Amino acid sequence: MRVLVTGGAGYIGSHAVRRLLAHGHDVHVFDSLSMGHRAAVPVDRLTVGDLGDADHLDHVLLMHRTEAVVHFAAYAYVGESVLQPARYYWNNLHHGLVLLERMRRQGISKFVFSSSCSTYGVPDRVPIFEDSPQRPVSPYGWTKLALEQVLLDYARAYGWTVAVLRYFNAAGAAADGSLGEDHTPETHLIPLVLKVALGLRQHIDIFGTDYPTRDGTCVRDYVHVDDLAEAHCLAMEQLQPGAVRIFNVGIGAGYSVREVIETARSVTGKPIPVREGPRRAGDPAELIADSTRIRTSLGWTPKYGQLRPIIETAWNWMKNHPNGYSK
Repeated sequence: MRVLVTGGAGYIGSHAVRRLLAHGHDVHVFDSLSMGHRAAVPVDRLTVGDLGDADHLDHVLLMHRTEAVVHFAAYAYVGESVLQPARYYWNNLHHGLVLLERMRRQGISKFVFSSSCSTYGVPDRVPIFEDSPQRPVSPYGWTKLALEQVLLDYARAYGWTVAVLRYFNAAGAAADGSLGEDHTPETHLIPLVLKVALGLRQHIDIFGTDYPTRDGTCVRDYVHVDDLAEAHCLAMEQLQPGAVRIFNVGIGAGYSVREVIETARSVTGKPIPVREGPRRAGDPAELIADSTRIRTSLGWTPKYGQLRPIIETAWNWMKNHPNGYSK
């Protein structure tokens, strides 16, 4: 299939591009490189552009005879979205609508959407099912939920074929160490912990030690980025005409902040000092996926079902790329 991957030079997008190519698809990347990295994708498959430039987007969709779009392009800093909601609604929602409209004009109706567990907000219970209430607590979460609703409406009105993947905490790096996580600023726990192990940071902050969890710290479901990439491939390849299919993507097990730090100490052999502080507003105690639907419907089985091998791949990347792709 001829596939356009928006945001394909980013962390998850670049791993998905590699996996789509391995599956035999003809893949092209459209990325502004505001957060992605040119070195993360084959140079002959990259067009640098902004989704807000509708004419440029039209040209790319047409030139590559696009049959399906996998959409990763979005700003994804939750805290920043609270401080700058206009930036997030403009980029994530408005630009998403530009993309959908240009697809509609060209008769392209197959779409895989990179959504997020942030649409659930603070869950009533865990694990979280796809039909759990969606109550985002940040503008970032609302932009994801809003575009989900748009896709539901497009499917009803225009017969679009859609897969929505709500994934939990993406982590890890390519097994061969050639692709990995490189954000500026970095906000994800595992790379921050590993930066401490490398001596690039003095300590790791633990925000809240009094949650109703087994050790008082937040618990999250960490899913390896390659397993996420495979989920996108399977979802695209098994799109059902005229249907919207929604899937949680997580391993179905949660690890606390302290467990992440302790596992990283074991993997790296480094002490990794910590600094304890108060809770951050809006942080749920636990976010764990029920991924039964994607496992049974698409045959998705995560290769990395435990935390340690996920951290091992991240450490392999970071040891060899302490400055990310700039090295």
